[in-house]
Amino acid sequence: MISAEQVQANLNNSEWLILDVRHDLADHQAGRRAYEQGHIPGAVFLDHELDLAAPKTGLNGRHPLPSRQELAQLLQKNGLRDGMQVVVYDAQGSLFASHMWWMLRWLGHPQVAILDGGWQAWQQLGGAEESGQAKPVPATAKLSVPEQAAMPTVQTEQVLKNLSKPIFTVLDARAAERYRGDVEPMDPVAGHIPDALNRSHLNNLGEQGRFKPADQLRQEFQDLLGAISAEMVVHQCGSGITACHNLFAMELAGLSGSSIYPGSWSEWVSDASRPVARS
Repeated sequence: MISAEQVQANLNNSEWLILDVRHDLADHQAGRRAYEQGHIPGAVFLDHELDLAAPKTGLNGRHPLPSRQELAQLLQKNGLRDGMQVVVYDAQGSLFASHMWWMLRWLGHPQVAILDGGWQAWQQLGGAEESGQAKPVPATAKLSVPEQAAMPTVQTEQVLKNLSKPIFTVLDARAAERYRGDVEPMDPVAGHIPDALNRSHLNNLGEQGRFKPADQLRQEFQDLLGAISAEMVVHQCGSGITACHNLFAMELAGLSGSSIYPGSWSEWVSDASRPVARS
């Protein structure tokens, strides 16, 4: 995490890149509108639908991951160089910022932090704002992309195999009513992956949309997971975004090493032969 005061002190630092990833899953234009109305000076806007997702096939979920090379090209075009400090923020309790944080770590860029409290914290500080669209200067050097991804992922076939031969535990970050199958506002099938546990990403937040203290998060995750180690946890949600919120919260709590199932529920239910649980 990084504070609004720290960001303010580095607004003119050429070795810093600020990314605005405000978004609304129900209104895909809301983030860009908000950005154009006002954003942290110099911040570059990245769209979760247009920039940060690969083409949808109907079988790969609502927010399929781009390749790491495609992500590197996008970020390089928007000014990122090796070694730069990246700050990401949104206005939704760091939901989309956590996803961007994870994508940068997955790419192999470790110098990334989430603005604590997001856009609201910047406004409460009285930080400067600018409107319109920033014009980033593309980086001239190619970003380094390690051959091995720094953040592990699992694919649908592994999750399916895990049902009969359990190795890891799936942790669903959706709201409890979606997990139970009471409602499903976004995907065609309600319910959850059999044997998955549930922790809504909203449980990671305290006052003013900020993450709870690390000790509190650690206790809550340990109460839920028991003897299950972080390395044996696979985070899942509707389309791979809120899953990153739980993973980030575990990292804050010192519980490192868990994985993401990027396709998540929206990919899982694209094949009717995959089992669904409701409770």
